[in-house]
Order: sequence, then C-alpha cells, then structure tokens
Amino acid sequence: MERVVLGSTIVFAPYTIDQALEGLADAGYRACEIGAVKGWFEHIDPDTVTDREIDRIGQKLADLGLKPVSLSGHAQLQTDEGADRFARAIDIAAALGMEIVNTYTGDATTEEEREAYFANVAALCDRAAGHGLKIGMETDSNMLPTAEAGVAILDRIDRPEVLGFNYDPGNVVYYTGADPLTDIHFALPRLVHFHFKDKIGGKGVFNFPPPGDGELDMTGLIAILDEARYSGPISAEVEFDERGWPEYDACRAAAVRSVENLRRMGLTV
Repeated sequence: MERVVLGSTIVFAPYTIDQALEGLADAGYRACEIGAVKGWFEHIDPDTVTDREIDRIGQKLADLGLKPVSLSGHAQLQTDEGADRFARAIDIAAALGMEIVNTYTGDATTEEEREAYFANVAALCDRAAGHGLKIGMETDSNMLPTAEAGVAILDRIDRPEVLGFNYDPGNVVYYTGADPLTDIHFALPRLVHFHFKDKIGGKGVFNFPPPGDGELDMTGLIAILDEARYSGPISAEVEFDERGWPEYDACRAAAVRSVENLRRMGLTV
C-alpha cells in the first residue's frame, strides 16, 4: 500500500457525488475517499445504490483522473442493520477498486451491545478479507474515542491482517480532549488509514477547518508518521463548524485551501 494523500468528499457533504468529485479534482487532488455514511454524508447511499450507479461513479472517477482509495462506510456495528449496511459498504469499496473501508464501533451502551459489536466485526473482517480489503476502525464514538482505548478492542478482535486503526486527531480532541501527539503512538503499529483533520477549540467543540488552519500540530503529526515509516493513505477532511456546511463555492475554496496547506507541509498531493 503506497502512501497517498486523499481528498475526502466530506468537504462537499451536502452536495451530489458528481459535485464532490469534480470539486476535489478541481482543487488538485488525484485520489479520494468517498462517503457512504447513512445520514451524515451519503455520496453513496449504501442502502439504495445500484450496481449501475456504482459503475457510473467508477467511470466518473476515471474521467476526472481521481483514484478511489477508501470508503467511509461508518455504521452502528452493534446492530444487525448496521452490520448489514457495512457489509454492503465493503462490497461497494471492492467494486470501485478501493483498498480500505473505514467505519467506527458505533455507540454501544450496554454489555449486550458491546458483545454484539464484537460478534458482528468478526464476520465483517472475513468479508473484507475475501475482497482483499482492510478495515480502518476510526477513533470515534464512545467505545473507541482514542487509540489508547482502542488497543484492547483490536487485540480482542485479533485480525491484524485485516483490521487496523483509522486515526482521526480531530476526533480525539473532540471526544476526550486528549493530545493526539501522544495518543497516536498507540495506533502506529496497526495504522492503516489517517484522517488528516484539524481542530479549533477543545473537547465538545465542533470546528474542523482545512488542515493547517486549526490549532493542532499537523506538521508534528506528519513527523511522527514519517518516523514510524507509515506508508498508508492520508485523507484530508474538512467539516466546518456548528453552523454547518456553506455554499458550494465556499466548500470548493476550503478544498483548494486544504491542498495549498498540505503542499506547504511537504505532502505530495
């Protein structure tokens, strides 16, 4: 797996997949992560998308010169519905020739739900392995808000050839207020995907500007990745703030700004 910098379609969350892909390509990205998260950013709706539409998206990507590397397919994995939805996300990622499908644990609140999560993930790992895909479990939600908390979860699942961390430093601060420069070290041995998401404000503050425009030490995180010889994807995310997503042109400007900052930080886009 080569280290490649991606643009996530989340910067264009309210808009169509064609608008999102065109905006990323216009900004200068040559690879991307596509959202298939029900109710959040469903540029691909895992419940309703047809094989014909997946083929059309594949052609659109080819026409734009965008390589699809990863899919955000986050689902509540402690539920049967969420597990089925993520299984479909795995199949979609495989059909588009991707390498990684990302998710999170889901918000399991009881011991029964936690156990259901572990049971469901085992089967999903087998499904991903059958397609030659890896699963990135994101630092997100109540079960796995930090990599430090996630080590025991990945240890129990024990599928290192398939399952690893998708590290999101912005989420780590948002959910816990922890320091990503410290916490990321728990993820490095099993890091398969990196959400390069900056942050303004502390715990509980929803404000995620273009990477490099926030308060996190993004260059310090790159240095840690370099020292660890991390070679997986780095996916730039922008989620704006509590006011929600702006008009399309402002989203496009945020994507352009992200590319400028990434290049200034020494990343090849």
